[in-house]
Amino acid sequence: MDGSDLRWGSFETRFGVLGAVVDGDGVLVRFRFHAQRRPSYGVEDSAAIAHVRAQVEEYCAGKRHEFLLEYRIDAGSEFERGVWRSMAGIPFGETTSYGAIAKQLGAGPEAARSVGAACNSNPIPLIIPCHRVIGSDGALVGFGGGLALKRALLDFESVMAGHPRDLFAAS
Repeated sequence: MDGSDLRWGSFETRFGVLGAVVDGDGVLVRFRFHAQRRPSYGVEDSAAIAHVRAQVEEYCAGKRHEFLLEYRIDAGSEFERGVWRSMAGIPFGETTSYGAIAKQLGAGPEAARSVGAACNSNPIPLIIPCHRVIGSDGALVGFGGGLALKRALLDFESVMAGHPRDLFAAS
């Protein structure tokens, strides 16, 4: 990604300043938490990310449980891409564990740490909901946006989904 055709913008939400980067066709290629700093590539263009912002604002208002955004990921190993595809299928208001994703991908429980590393390198968090992945004991471990944000997102989703947060949800 050389950044020449990229457009980005940031916006304030109930979860802090979030940012999106889209390509020249409006396809989402990056999403960021704590987006107070400008990226070192692309051009600031709030209109180009308006479709992303609209869906995120609907999510933050409790009116959207699923993002319908086209996105493209050009990075990551095949394993990481498998983790990201698995995370994309975790329903709103539910959780799964790192170990459950490893098992889903045909790996043993020892791969849970690798799943965690893949979650941490997710280029499109929130849209690909890595915050919904927790430790097998229910612990809120590891999250690029910080554990306070992870807890806030999970608590928000559980309220919007109308049920208490089940940290031990099986996949």
